[in-house]
Amino acid sequence: MAKKWDIFALSERMMGMDEAAWARHANPWSVYSRMSILPLMTLAIWSRLWLGWGALGPVALVLLWVWYNPRAFSEPKTTNNWAAHGTFGERILLNRHAIEVPKHHIQWAVALSMVAGFGALPWIYGMWQMDIGMTLFGLSLMIGAKLWSVDRMVWLYQDRKDADDRYASWSK
Repeated sequence: MAKKWDIFALSERMMGMDEAAWARHANPWSVYSRMSILPLMTLAIWSRLWLGWGALGPVALVLLWVWYNPRAFSEPKTTNNWAAHGTFGERILLNRHAIEVPKHHIQWAVALSMVAGFGALPWIYGMWQMDIGMTLFGLSLMIGAKLWSVDRMVWLYQDRKDADDRYASWSK
């Protein structure tokens, strides 16, 4: 049977996430600072007003930050926090083909990804037209969906942390 197209796994592969990167990404500083990406990208793209093609520099820096962020901080001393549990839930979701994940968790992950994707439409339109209202509306939808998604990943981790010894080993 052919494996279905999986946006979540594709994202992980593009980020080059390995065990060390995931362990460092469990640091709350990594999770919370990651929320800066969309506002920074918005500013970088809007900077075309005063930088012209020079705005490609800030855009490239934001893209570098997207990749570097999960590696930027040390492994946390403790993982007994919301942010770490959110990253653990992401890992469990990514492993759903090997160890079953309840369907409702997958449905929520897909639905919130769709909300974020829907938010990208007014965000892109707003940046294209330099319409601050549409830009902020789209940005709010995307960030709101991402925060809600992290919260759902915490729930997934809480539900499935005992499903595999590896999951339990992440907690410290």
